[in-house]
Amino acid sequence: MRYTLLGRSGIRVAEFALGSMTFGDEWGWGAPPETSTRMLQVYADAGGNFIDTANAYTGGASESIIGRALRGRRDRFVLATKYTLQTSPGDLNTAGNHRKNLVTSLEASLRRLDTDYIDVLWVHARDTLTPLPELMRALDDQVRAGKVLHVGVSDWSAWEIAQANTLAELRDWSPFVGVQMRYNLLARSVESELTPMARAHDLAIVAWGPLAEGRLTGKYLDGAEGRLTRGGWDFSGQRRDHIVREVVDVAKAGGWTPAQVAFAWLRSRPGTVIPLLGATSEQQLTTNLGALDVTLDEEALRRLDEISAPEPGFPHDVMAGEDMIGLAYGDQWRQVVDRRRGSRRPVNDNDRLAGSAPA
Repeated sequence: MRYTLLGRSGIRVAEFALGSMTFGDEWGWGAPPETSTRMLQVYADAGGNFIDTANAYTGGASESIIGRALRGRRDRFVLATKYTLQTSPGDLNTAGNHRKNLVTSLEASLRRLDTDYIDVLWVHARDTLTPLPELMRALDDQVRAGKVLHVGVSDWSAWEIAQANTLAELRDWSPFVGVQMRYNLLARSVESELTPMARAHDLAIVAWGPLAEGRLTGKYLDGAEGRLTRGGWDFSGQRRDHIVREVVDVAKAGGWTPAQVAFAWLRSRPGTVIPLLGATSEQQLTTNLGALDVTLDEEALRRLDEISAPEPGFPHDVMAGEDMIGLAYGDQWRQVVDRRRGSRRPVNDNDRLAGSAPA
């Protein structure tokens, strides 16, 4: 296992995080406590130290399982949990990002996790009823109280994250150090706004759904069960099957599993991208951890990047046109070199001309 920094913080985290939404079988699926505990140990034995959970996972059972499993060694791990989602149906104030839900949710999480502090507290989802100043000040209060060390955000739009972090910096509050987002070879729309924003604000990206609900393993190819629609997204369609087949082909050529290729591709993305490993068995987790030893060559990356390339959308498609580049940067733009990011690449670099001038 290798390690990276969590965004602008100095905390060291494993390059793969252990996701625990499958810890507990209260939802009718997932892994029982004994299996979950063994999976956590498999991850720890591989050198993993970054564990991600949430107060809403399996009705709180996920946090309780992790709390028991980490007794006597909790400080050796970077422990992250989340709040926002409703925990008590019928009680409106057990949902949302407001101060009351933050305080009560955090206290309950601390009890279940059997700890007196959380390394990273993620805001699980955007709640437009709660003003940003209330949220960012309330998060900072928990950091100053020592109950939370760092804060992060999940499933927000890019402009709102940028607004929140700018507000926090202006008022000397604790900014977000990371962002969780759905990111995989079948879901690259985040590259339009979210991933450039994360790099600009020095946020680590924690990628959930790295296997696209299992579709990137190849097991759903050419079958009726492959037409997946989960949580508002659809991974079915001919183009997506072509992408999965390319993943399978790359895997066969390298002697890997398709899942390992999907994880390795995520690790090749610009910036800090930390895939979330989720599993329901020790064998599945061990196999996925094999992605630590997979390095895709330039040809494999080119094939995967090209077949899965997302539509750029406005304004990126307009600004990438030769005419607009010449108008926006001047007719000698090919002779302009930007060294401010440690690169001698000209300003027409593809990942920099998708809608904004050099920064």
